[in-house]
Amino acid sequence: MKVKIEIDEGMPEEEVVIRCPGLSDSVIALQNYISKQGSAKRCLSLKKGETEFYVPIEEIYFFETEGRELRAHTAERIFSCGYKLYELEELLPGSFMRVSKSTIANLDFVYSITRNLTASSVMEFAGTKKKAMVSRAYFKAVTERLKARKLGI
Repeated sequence: MKVKIEIDEGMPEEEVVIRCPGLSDSVIALQNYISKQGSAKRCLSLKKGETEFYVPIEEIYFFETEGRELRAHTAERIFSCGYKLYELEELLPGSFMRVSKSTIANLDFVYSITRNLTASSVMEFAGTKKKAMVSRAYFKAVTERLKARKLGI
């Protein structure tokens, strides 16, 4: 494995790019490690009504779009989020993954996935009764990432 560091003083923040011929267990482990290093106690600015909250990223279970609004779910609350899903995909650490066209989930909180062959599968989260839908297109990738994470790979 080659490691290169390029210094660009004009960049607003650090960026790590992993180039690989395929997604292997070691690449996923490297991504997770790097993501955890950079995400220590980072918060997102979220709203509930007229109040703005600064919620630690690691407390968010999932993001989902409802109509034209993006919502962030924690164990107990739902907040409005000013980001777009594609913006969050770039911003969030490796524990988050797109699970459907309208949802990004924090894999650290996933308790179970009930598979449905004809429609979306149901993802349940530990410590809450909240659920998210996993589309058939994302199901295999999600279950593979979950297995890799649970094995500590």
